[in-house]
Amino acid sequence: MAGAVLTTLCHGYRVLFELISALPPSVVAHTSSVAIDGTSATALLVDADTGGVLAPAKLYNEAQGPEAVAAAKVVAPPAHTATASTSTLCKGITWHQQGIWQQAAAAGAAPCLMHQADWLAYLLHGVPGVSDWNNALKLGFDPDAEAYPEWLASQEYAKLFPTRVLAPSAPIAPITAASASRTGLPGSCIVCAGTTDSIAAFVAAGVSEVGEAVTSLGSTMAVKLLSDKRVDDAAYGVYSHRLGDRWLVGGASNTGGAVLKQYFTNQQLQELSERIDPRQPSGLDYYPLTQPGERFPINDPHMQPRLEPRTADDAVFLQGMLKGMSRIEAQAYKLLSDLGASPVKSVLTAGGGAVNEKWTAMRAAALGIPVAAAREGEASYGAALLARAGWRQHQAQQAGASSTSAGVAASVR
Repeated sequence: MAGAVLTTLCHGYRVLFELISALPPSVVAHTSSVAIDGTSATALLVDADTGGVLAPAKLYNEAQGPEAVAAAKVVAPPAHTATASTSTLCKGITWHQQGIWQQAAAAGAAPCLMHQADWLAYLLHGVPGVSDWNNALKLGFDPDAEAYPEWLASQEYAKLFPTRVLAPSAPIAPITAASASRTGLPGSCIVCAGTTDSIAAFVAAGVSEVGEAVTSLGSTMAVKLLSDKRVDDAAYGVYSHRLGDRWLVGGASNTGGAVLKQYFTNQQLQELSERIDPRQPSGLDYYPLTQPGERFPINDPHMQPRLEPRTADDAVFLQGMLKGMSRIEAQAYKLLSDLGASPVKSVLTAGGGAVNEKWTAMRAAALGIPVAAAREGEASYGAALLARAGWRQHQAQQAGASSTSAGVAASVR
């Protein structure tokens, strides 16, 4: 375990500071604020006094054992997001059940749980116990109440959790003198609360109005909709992140680019797509999956992939898959609306599928609303927008002005 801990610690330090050093010196010297996005539910157990990692990091997709999941379900409300086996809460409970944080505390450490983005930001600002609304959601934090619910705060392991959970972009502190010396960043550079990678990508897309949405077409299909109402339904894997004074409601289907890659190379996809006429019906009713099981918009862990009949013409076969995925996307947004979210009005597209114009036309037809590629889709760009918003808040605070979370959202946009 010691070797794994050392690897985690050294890797985090090395990557963070190497990335900063790779920037042009003129950019680094004039950086006024920083915000970091990280993969949701990637967590570390850290010594708050030194920043040292006390246990190997648990990655976002690392499912915890049935004991941890059962313990989470005992305390949390039914079907709560934090009871999923990959949630940050279940990871914290695992460390609790294994006695890891207790052993560290007995040895004189100050154990605390940090998300990936929390820890990297901590390496710059040096203030322990700080997280953001979005990363803390799968820990059980209630962004609506801006507090941990009583069922969670009363648990013994809750002492590990971040004590300050801020709105994404909220200023935390200037970087430390040591960080300024090592990176070349100015000592006045403000580190701001970050977010998850998927939320950062959504912010990058430039969505600002209720009813606007972003579909990410990567290995899977993830949809996110800006809503004035919060919607949570663990049965479908639907949950809401708070973004300013609004809610980002989302879910993810198991369909997506991974299915296409099982049959075609990138070059084949491009060549075959050129032969497709989106206006012509394929006569096929596909539900493309790489393996059995779907959660959203259909909750069926045993659902079988539906890719028959297999046509002799690969272009028609591809058209059938793309039209099937388009129907799934339309069904996904309809389900969000049925669950209480604001109706979708337009969709921006991120991910590799955004460049396929024929697919975009099929999706627009299935949805019955405008669909276009997002001009920006990189999470790093969204994090930069949050940092800019944080700097504006910092300036307002310095001037004695007050800012609200709604103002934060407006400044990001």
